[in-house]
Amino acid sequence: MKLLKGSIAALITPFTDDAEQSVDREKLAGLVKLHADSKTAAVVPCGTTGESPTLLKEEWNAVLSTTIEAARDTTLKVIPGTGSNSTREALRLTERAAELGADACLVVTPYYNRPSPEGILAHFQELDKVGIPLILYNIPSRTGIDLGADLIIELCEKCPSIAGLKASNSDLDQITEVIYRSAQLDRPFSVFSGDDSLILPILSVGGVGVISVAANIMPRVMDELVASFMRSDLNQSRTIMHAIHGFCRALLKSGSNPAPIKSIMNRTGMKVGSCRKPLVDLSEDKAEALVHELQMMLAKLSGHHIPYDEVLSKIVDTATE
Repeated sequence: MKLLKGSIAALITPFTDDAEQSVDREKLAGLVKLHADSKTAAVVPCGTTGESPTLLKEEWNAVLSTTIEAARDTTLKVIPGTGSNSTREALRLTERAAELGADACLVVTPYYNRPSPEGILAHFQELDKVGIPLILYNIPSRTGIDLGADLIIELCEKCPSIAGLKASNSDLDQITEVIYRSAQLDRPFSVFSGDDSLILPILSVGGVGVISVAANIMPRVMDELVASFMRSDLNQSRTIMHAIHGFCRALLKSGSNPAPIKSIMNRTGMKVGSCRKPLVDLSEDKAEALVHELQMMLAKLSGHHIPYDEVLSKIVDTATE
């Protein structure tokens, strides 16, 4: 099992802009190609950012199969979200991902029914039987459960397929503890920032990358942030982190993911459609505030001569229309 690392994009699901809001498979393939051309290490389709709770079974299959096909013959890895609060459903999705040729699976902690630590262990032991690498996804704001360091390490010790953690709980103490304790495992273990605004702090204590929402619109910037740190160019990575921090925080706070990132993508002309209900588009004032944060970010990147993704240059024109 190789160490997973780098900038990974939490991929949005593009929908057609009509009453049906069908999955736009052609647009999706184009997004995957963008990441393949932008040094993104992997994409995560069918995750929270991909609006997985609103995808029908056949749509989930369509999104994953389209992503895998578009990533074929590239270096881009595909890591679908296969989590559920039903162990049987999570097992079905994980098995299906393995059958379709996914490289690994991102599995969220079971949500809503709030299982005990013993129940969480039993859940992941079932998924471990599939044999595909698993990345734990700890996001208590959505699941109601925060996996502690002790439980994370126990899960890793008893489930050999667990290859990493997406940490979305903003607890640097816990994340640091998991990183130094996971060094005692008998296999590589990757810890990814699940918060775009905390990439550099998590890298500094041993994280190996990010699973990023912002990478949907700036894959090259996110790749350079991680890559510059890995090559020990701390001045570059710190400069990028300072430049993007305000926008990344605004992206998280302006609305439920992925409404903010889809708003920005549509304003750049990427035409990824609206979110499916119960999520709704950002109000005009929130969208404008987010655009303002993005413009400030671009000014900071330009001021330090850091190239940013071409698609972002369109935001200046669309903001003044």
